[in-house]
Amino acid sequence: MLKRHSKFFENLMLLGDLILIAGSWVFAFYIRFHGPLAVDQPIPPWAPYGWLLVPLLVIWTVSFKQFGLYRPRRIASRAREVWDIARASSLALLLLTALTFFYRGFSFSRLVFAIFGATSIAALCLARIFFRETLRLFRRRGFNLRHVLVVGTGRTARKVIDAIQAHPELGLQVAGIVTEGPGLLEENFHAHLVLGSCQEIREVLRRCPVDQVFIALPFRAGDLLETLMRDLSDTMVDIRLIPDFHGFTTLRGGIEEFEGLPIVTLQDTPLYGWNALIKRTLDLVGGGAALVFFAPLMGLIALAIKATSAGPVLFRQERMGFDGRRFQILKFRTMVEDAEKLTGPVWAAPGDLRVTPLGRWLRRFSLDELPQLINVLRGEMSLVGPRPERPPLIDEFRKSIPHYMLRHKIKAGMTGWAQIHGWRGNSSLEKRIECDIYYIENWSLGFDLKILARSLLYGFYHENAH
Repeated sequence: MLKRHSKFFENLMLLGDLILIAGSWVFAFYIRFHGPLAVDQPIPPWAPYGWLLVPLLVIWTVSFKQFGLYRPRRIASRAREVWDIARASSLALLLLTALTFFYRGFSFSRLVFAIFGATSIAALCLARIFFRETLRLFRRRGFNLRHVLVVGTGRTARKVIDAIQAHPELGLQVAGIVTEGPGLLEENFHAHLVLGSCQEIREVLRRCPVDQVFIALPFRAGDLLETLMRDLSDTMVDIRLIPDFHGFTTLRGGIEEFEGLPIVTLQDTPLYGWNALIKRTLDLVGGGAALVFFAPLMGLIALAIKATSAGPVLFRQERMGFDGRRFQILKFRTMVEDAEKLTGPVWAAPGDLRVTPLGRWLRRFSLDELPQLINVLRGEMSLVGPRPERPPLIDEFRKSIPHYMLRHKIKAGMTGWAQIHGWRGNSSLEKRIECDIYYIENWSLGFDLKILARSLLYGFYHENAH
């Protein structure tokens, strides 16, 4: 019965897609030759465009099936489905365009193809979103359900069950739990759902109507997987494996495929491809504009430093940035010359005698950081990111603070999520790391703009800047 329902929805979606595709083709022809884009020239006959609908619908059907657009997608995100529709449609449009080159007796309008491509993708995406949302509405009310058997009683299994129960719109219902072995059940687990152990899974499937099996075994029970797969090999249930990587995934984990092999990424940087280009563009445009804007103020500060204390205007210090690369950070000098000759690398404290009177004022309002705009333009830093630290202090922190080095999976910044929350200077390192990791995990262009806006809105002053 469930398979028939699945086939019905697949055919319904295919029929709807073909109607929209054909309608988009007719719409594109009308807009080009009878609508606002029409020009004073002979209108071509509809017949060649009408006949082209036949291969057009065939190509789109094959392309959409190849991209798996008619498979059940209860768990997949809307964005992923929209992206797959765009890719499948683009490929189909290229094939259709190539096909028209073999038709020597007629010249098709390229503008019709462009209008059709844009219209069909938009219409298909909107229709698919409407279809999915309608299905989710029915599933919330108890229709079109799929029953899930969860194998495992560890942390991963608990997360699977909690996620299923938190999203009724997916139409998944936990039919029961199979434990790793007789009597193996963690405290406070969903004991009322236990139907048996892994050794009894075939019997459990005979007793209970189950459509999908989610295997969520802990690493210590990994040797059971081969036995489970053998027992499930002659059943009709769908099998999904949820690896127990939660304890190891530290930063932007994910799964990729290489030559058919699944590769699990446990930690990675978010800045690659377009993301890196977008962030670098923001740094160049924003950093360049800020340097021009603050140039008069920076000139006055330089003159004031030179007039009030001996030593250079700029202070250079080695810091660690992206991927552990070291660079010379630039700041206006706020301490007496050779301030760390006796103390070594230590943070400034309230009332620190090494800080000059002008330097204390510059540090309080973070004006000593302005020369770092040059570091930003050089590509050594970013406008937004974790604050860079000195290598000797990093060697000390990395031994006692878990995940400290993950801060270096992204460029160091002039301001950041930690700084706008007050975690700067001689404040809690743990809280600062927590904010930095949150920023890297959730990085986006909008997030950077939000941090920059808050930094400018609330000013640079902070009581922890000594």
